[in-house]
Amino acid sequence: MGNRELLNSHELLPKPLIDGYETFLGGRFDREQNRFRELAEAGQKPKVMIIGCCDSRVSPEVIFDAGPGEIFVVRNVANLAPPYAPDGDLHGTSAALEFAVMGLRVEHIVVMGHAGCGGVRAYAEGEADPYTRPLSPGDFIGAWMKLIEPAARDLGPATGALSDYVELLAHASIKRSLANLRTFPCINILEERGKLKLHGAYFGVANGRLEALDEASGEFVAIAPEDHAAALRDARF
Repeated sequence: MGNRELLNSHELLPKPLIDGYETFLGGRFDREQNRFRELAEAGQKPKVMIIGCCDSRVSPEVIFDAGPGEIFVVRNVANLAPPYAPDGDLHGTSAALEFAVMGLRVEHIVVMGHAGCGGVRAYAEGEADPYTRPLSPGDFIGAWMKLIEPAARDLGPATGALSDYVELLAHASIKRSLANLRTFPCINILEERGKLKLHGAYFGVANGRLEALDEASGEFVAIAPEDHAAALRDARF
C-alpha cells in the first residue's frame, strides 16, 4: 500500500477500526474463511434472535462467544421490545422482529438487559425529578423511553436508593418487553404452537454474571453459577 493509500484509509475510518480490521484479517477471518464463504453463498440461518441494548459494554456476540451467522442481533436504547403497532410509522425493532420470525424463522427470542443501563436510569431520574426530563417533547430518546412506563407501573413507586430502583426497573422492563412481544400475532401463534420460545436475560457488566428469567416464578436465575464463580476466582490471580 502506498503512502497516499494509507493516508486515505486513515481518513475514511477511525484508526482503531482499521487496526481492529487488520487484526481480524490475520486472526478470525484467516481461521474462518470457509465459514464466511458458506454464509455468503447459503445465507444466514440463525436459530436465536437477541434484543439487546446499544450500550457499547454489552455485546451479545462477545458475551455468548458467538461465531458469524450464529445469532441475529438487534440493539436499541435499553433493549426494549415495543408492542405490535402497524400504524405506518417507522419501526426499526418491529421490522427486525418480523424479519427474524417470518423470514429467518428463528426458534428463540431473547430480551437481554444489563446492569447500569443508562436509558433505564435516565427514565428513573426523570420520574424522580421532572426538571431532568428532556426539554423537547418531540425528542427521540424521551419518546422511546415511554415504553418503560408500563413496567414502572407494574413495579410501583420507587423506594430506597435510586440505583437499586434502576436495577429493579431494568428487570421489570424485560418482563414487559416479553409481554409486548406476545402482542405480535406471528409471535403469539408460533409460541402457542411450540415453534418459538421467548426468554429474558440480564447481564452484570462489572462481574460478568448472567441471569435468565424463570417466567413461572418471575425470578431471575443465575446461569452456570459454578463456572462464573471459578472465572471470578481465576481473574483475581
